[in-house]
Amino acid sequence: MAAILAAAPATYDAAVMQLKAADPVFARAIDRVGPCRLAEEIKPFTTTFEALLEAITHQQLSTKAAATIYARVCALAPDLDPKEFVQLEETALREAGLSRAKVLAVRDLAERTSAGNVPTMEALLEMEDVDIIESLSQIRGIGRWSAEMLLIFRLGRLDVLPTADLGVQQGFGTAFRKSNKPIVKAIEHRGKRWQPYRSVASWYLWRVAELAR
Repeated sequence: MAAILAAAPATYDAAVMQLKAADPVFARAIDRVGPCRLAEEIKPFTTTFEALLEAITHQQLSTKAAATIYARVCALAPDLDPKEFVQLEETALREAGLSRAKVLAVRDLAERTSAGNVPTMEALLEMEDVDIIESLSQIRGIGRWSAEMLLIFRLGRLDVLPTADLGVQQGFGTAFRKSNKPIVKAIEHRGKRWQPYRSVASWYLWRVAELAR
């Protein structure tokens, strides 16, 4: 099956226009960042197992280090067949660079996928965001945040707001000059203005946080 494709550029242009109209304060931050390039960051994939294996590998690592380890992990079973990963020895995965916690997560993912308990890519395409988050969060090492990242950067879903993400929180605090807690509630409340393009708003909050640093 063909890989996931991002929405057409015109969709993101329309999203930016709507965000600016709905939230004039946020519009100033959007103008500072410039054109939305979220579409360029959406990464295609062919199986849910592949996407989640990479997600687990990348957790709490720099992009460069994670890419190196992921390549080593993939080399252990180049077909990325979950049944082969079930059979891999823990020592092989550890030597590839995975922590013990990640080894357990990869093994749980492989076992669940082999048993048919992880939605296929085709199934994900037909599922609502909330159902995808609930389903994938059952997998060891895949929490709400990881599922939200898959929705945004793999499936190209347009209305996801990861309120627990540190970058989103930092960008929100900078854009709206808010240091009061709980910031999650503040983001959720403000985010109602950004529907149905909260993924695009999140992308801008990440960029605002980067500019502030």
